[in-house]
Amino acid sequence: MLYDCRSPADRDRGIAAAIEAVKNGELVVLPTDTVYGIGADAFTPYAVKALLDAKGGRQVPPPVLIGSRHTLDGLVYSLPQAARDLVEAFWPGALTIIVAHSPSLRWDLGDSSGTVAVRMPLHPVALEVLRETGPMAVASANKTGQPAALTAEEARDQLAYSVRAYLEAGPCPDPVPSTIVDLTGEVPQVLRQGAVPIEKLRDVVPDILAGQGV
Repeated sequence: MLYDCRSPADRDRGIAAAIEAVKNGELVVLPTDTVYGIGADAFTPYAVKALLDAKGGRQVPPPVLIGSRHTLDGLVYSLPQAARDLVEAFWPGALTIIVAHSPSLRWDLGDSSGTVAVRMPLHPVALEVLRETGPMAVASANKTGQPAALTAEEARDQLAYSVRAYLEAGPCPDPVPSTIVDLTGEVPQVLRQGAVPIEKLRDVVPDILAGQGV
């Protein structure tokens, strides 16, 4: 079912349907500040598997989206100061950080070696859903190897009936992927250059390194 969140009534129905779907272990497509994402409850293993199966192709651990900075403290055992500074400067926004997650977390995102890629997106629809569902495993809403979906309609063309609720909010205003920073080592490292340029990151964390290929 596709809901046009540009209409107030449809938006309310769509957000309610998406929240219910996630809590029932089903998949949803929602807008973010980068591209559209396909999401599932991060703590429901069969829902995460369904997400990976819907995308097809090589199975890689999906990133996790959260609706509040405070949620991060519940996911990690110890957050480096550089991570706190970057989050303070760039969240909500197009910055994904990789940190060591708490060993006590009951989730199975795949072979992630005890780490998680986490982001708080700057999109009102996504945040409204995430604040009710809690952390969601979210990957780009397209089949592996296909172009990223810039609308929910494009996502539906690729993912069809594998998704319970599609939230349409119009074309992505700035379809540039998030910048990814690995904070699990001694020195922060940019793994993917994206919407947040490395120069801005260095304004906050001067010793940040550019990884290979960045």
